[in-house]
Amino acid sequence: MSPPVLSCRALRKVYAGHVVLDRLDLEVAEHEVVALIGASGSGKSTLLRCVNLLEELDDGTVHLDGEHITAPGTDPDLVRRRIGIVFQSYNLFPHLRVLDNITLAPVRVHRRPRAEAEEQARELLARVGLADRADTYPDRLSGGQQQRVAIVRALVNSPRLLLLDEVTSALDPELVGEVLTMIRDLKTAGMTMVLATHEMGFAREVADRVCFLDAGRVLEEGPPRQVLGEPTQPRTRQFLRRIIEAGRL
Repeated sequence: MSPPVLSCRALRKVYAGHVVLDRLDLEVAEHEVVALIGASGSGKSTLLRCVNLLEELDDGTVHLDGEHITAPGTDPDLVRRRIGIVFQSYNLFPHLRVLDNITLAPVRVHRRPRAEAEEQARELLARVGLADRADTYPDRLSGGQQQRVAIVRALVNSPRLLLLDEVTSALDPELVGEVLTMIRDLKTAGMTMVLATHEMGFAREVADRVCFLDAGRVLEEGPPRQVLGEPTQPRTRQFLRRIIEAGRL
């Protein structure tokens, strides 16, 4: 039996005396989509940043396809070729064209031939309806288009795992749909994903499993219909009640 794509064991992260991840465990199987939900400060974004080696753990281990990627001496650039991450702020370089934003890391960091990287970038842009925007600068794109470019940038190295951190939260409501459609298409194509989201309806639709984080731990997890419809933990029920009252479920 093959190992899970992602395995997190007893992750612990402390900021200025505040425990953000408290011996958190998580596994993600190949082609699985896991949605992380929970209040702000529950550890969702920190978990994704630790998996991508943007933050250093205080304790615990992360394995990718069975390889211990948090071991001392690990080259984070090599790991990030296999783990793509997209943030709520698009983080596109405003002085670079869309095509240059996408190919910057593959060419400069990973030493891929420019022609090869540009060919793949153009193919991905065509798949998401942005083929005609390759030579456009980010400030000429809508927020939804910029976020789709950011996702393409994370996909250009054909990662084993894609991490999505509240990728729709900075968008106007009418632009959310185009990004969610792209994520649905990635799921259909078999991409393994972990996404932190406040879009509960989307989590219900696209996720294979929902994990509710509270105080740095996975307090409850299961199929979306169970966690979002019939949660067993009082804290989960309290969180979802507030989401419903806010009209977001």
